[in-house]
Amino acid sequence: MSLLKDAQKGITAEQIEAAAAAEGVAAEVIRQGVADGTIVVPCNPAHKGLKPMAIGKGLRTKVSASIGLDSKESTVAYELEKLQTALAAGTHAIMDLSVTGDMDGARRAILSASPVPVGTLPLYQTIAEAGRKYGSALKMTPEQMLEVIERQAADGVDFMALHCATTFETIERAKNEGRIDPLVSYGGSHIIGWMVHHKRENPLYENYDRILEIAKKYSVTLSLADGMRPGCLADSLDGAQVQELIMLGELVDRARQAGVQIMIKGPGHMPLNHIKNTMTLQKSLCQGAPYFVFGPLLTDLAVGYDHINAAIGGAISSWYGAEFLCYVTPAEHIGNPDVVQVRQGVIAARIAAQAGDLAKGLPEAVRWDLDMSNARRDLKWTEQIKLAIDPEHAEYIRKTRNEGEISTCAMCGKFCAMKIIAEHMHIEKHSC
Repeated sequence: MSLLKDAQKGITAEQIEAAAAAEGVAAEVIRQGVADGTIVVPCNPAHKGLKPMAIGKGLRTKVSASIGLDSKESTVAYELEKLQTALAAGTHAIMDLSVTGDMDGARRAILSASPVPVGTLPLYQTIAEAGRKYGSALKMTPEQMLEVIERQAADGVDFMALHCATTFETIERAKNEGRIDPLVSYGGSHIIGWMVHHKRENPLYENYDRILEIAKKYSVTLSLADGMRPGCLADSLDGAQVQELIMLGELVDRARQAGVQIMIKGPGHMPLNHIKNTMTLQKSLCQGAPYFVFGPLLTDLAVGYDHINAAIGGAISSWYGAEFLCYVTPAEHIGNPDVVQVRQGVIAARIAAQAGDLAKGLPEAVRWDLDMSNARRDLKWTEQIKLAIDPEHAEYIRKTRNEGEISTCAMCGKFCAMKIIAEHMHIEKHSC
């Protein structure tokens, strides 16, 4: 089954119908977007219990939360707790970025428990398995990379991040750029290390047609990642990043010709004044493919507060065209997030998404904010709590507020701004 090919033939698949209903738009809007590649609906039929969701142009900005086994102390049970926390906070997708332990077991458990699309980065598992089997990730083979991709696809993974455009040409350009922080991508650095060690081109690039065959067979959406993404503001929009975007654009075209849905996963660090240019460049070079951005982070100094940092970057990126935000937690750069930080990351990203959608004038986003404005005007406290992005936290704040600061007017019986002004000016009487 190829959702893309069917859409191009004018066929509206049931997954598109379901995604349109969830989005609150006509199914034809989603079908046409899938057909021209500006919208993707990640939906592997082997992912049982999945509620299809659309990502792309003209739709609400979506949020993804990353979880996964990351140390010897990690347990599948705790990652499932993170999953439930992320879902409760309103994430639209999950990425299992496990790098150790029982990765097959963790992935299958996450797929079984997740009603939202699940993505992976298959190279992480290939690296770990090669390390266990051979003692070094440098000894992994192209066949092992492809085997892990197909294994994960068969399990039901809906979208996969792959560093297919990190080529020797890109590496050489990075060398000439004199980057401050040459490599920050975990998968990208390992694939580059393999290439340099074996003096061979990127096997994910060389075997791209085989990857497309697997993706089409299992209806997996590709999320091509940039191995040369800037890891600090000083490296933003350098030649290596742009060169890789050019390569990614070529791979987008090949994927669409093969009937495979595709989006691009983008940079993590950039100064605010680079956001518009970055989004414009990606949309141009990658032919309007949905952009899945990591943050982005607008300063390198917000250690411990990078969820706020990323929310600012995500809001502006959404405004200029990004359609999918990878959450960032307060633990970014200094540790692995716990369940509390997972929730903080999702909420921050959802605030960014709503702000971006408002700037784009999306009707549902505008209506949601207007409903809150009306509830505030009418002092409907319960309604305000219900409308909040995080009702649970809003209710907590309401219950713990200082009741003495609420000024109720004896004349009108309401929270009265005129009464507050009169009190501050020491006026005994006022007009409501």
